Amino acid sequence: MGYSLDFGWLADATGAIARGAAMTILLIAVTTLAGTFLSILGAAGRRNGPLLLKRAIGVYVEIIRNTPFLVQLFFIFFGLPSIGVRLDPLLAAMLAMTLNMAAYTIEIVGAGLDAVPHGQTEAALALGLRLRQVFVKIVLPQALKVIFPALTSQIIIMMLESAVVSQIAVRELTYEADMLQARTFRAFETYFVVTMVYLVLSMGLRRLLVSGGRRALGAGVS
Repeated sequence: MGYSLDFGWLADATGAIARGAAMTILLIAVTTLAGTFLSILGAAGRRNGPLLLKRAIGVYVEIIRNTPFLVQLFFIFFGLPSIGVRLDPLLAAMLAMTLNMAAYTIEIVGAGLDAVPHGQTEAALALGLRLRQVFVKIVLPQALKVIFPALTSQIIIMMLESAVVSQIAVRELTYEADMLQARTFRAFETYFVVTMVYLVLSMGLRRLLVSGGRRALGAGVS
């Protein structure tokens, strides 16, 4: 028995797909900003902080990198209420995605920091700059230029992993797709369309990041 394709429902579903895509974009925008900021702090603390802080960051990185993202999400959304911490689905999703991304990008940022010659820090300190000024103005910009391709890839991966948050009823793209196929019973067409939307989002986000990186960090970003 042949399967007959039917995309007639798509015109009425455009609004739901657009809302889901907008929520996915919001999630990755918040995650990118918060996760990158935390990873910079974490990488700096892991290299220059006190021993207790270094160990705490190391434990956090190992826990996140060696457990499934879905379990982390469920722990935050379903587990924390057991001790009186209740988060709405969107906030729980943002927190889980941020903590997950930060754990991975701490290693990426750390590699970039290690790539900057230590002599530059010593020279800047000898000129009278404070350690914080040296890090922000000299070391970090060079490190970001080195790691930008890897950081871009990690952001794309995190955007694709955001589909998991549909499991706690965050109305992002995959959630809207689930609702559409449940109403239309056109699973093939629904997930084909949504796959194409994810592809466009991924390619568009990569181009946006590369273009923005070139302007912000200068030549050498690709």
